[in-house]
Amino acid sequence: MTTTALPDALPAPDLTRRDSTGRLVAATWHSAGSRPTGTGRARWLVAVDGSACALRAAAMAARLAALAPHAEVDLVHVEPWLSLEAAETELVQRGWTAMAPARELLEAAALHWRLHALMGSDAATEIVGLAHTLGSCGIAIGSQGLTAAESLFMGSVAYKILHLARGPTLVVR
Repeated sequence: MTTTALPDALPAPDLTRRDSTGRLVAATWHSAGSRPTGTGRARWLVAVDGSACALRAAAMAARLAALAPHAEVDLVHVEPWLSLEAAETELVQRGWTAMAPARELLEAAALHWRLHALMGSDAATEIVGLAHTLGSCGIAIGSQGLTAAESLFMGSVAYKILHLARGPTLVVR
């Protein structure tokens, strides 16, 4: 795992992961005091895309996390596949930017957090896989309020997560 220098307003990730071609495919930041996975703390995973719906999901997960002693929240943002060159700056920049309002909400609630910017072709699969890897107690996601026809044609990440997740899933509208 390596870190690289980034612009002043954007801190370097604490951890990164690359694929077999050397492309950056994951970046993770930790808040001060955040504990590693497997420490027995309740962890909610919140899917964040920068929308108002996602921010409402983060707020609800923060309320639920505040009920458990020492609970923490993981935020995840999934970007579609980027070229090798674009992944070096855009994955980190887009992930940090999309998660900023939710991160600020968690900081205001005095909750520890981890941010995960991932690259993948299917956001729902990436989110559910991360929840399983982290041992999350549940997934929270905002619903964009798509109609049934829109969901059928465009797909709905929330709908896919409901069907793929092995644990509790909270859909916030």
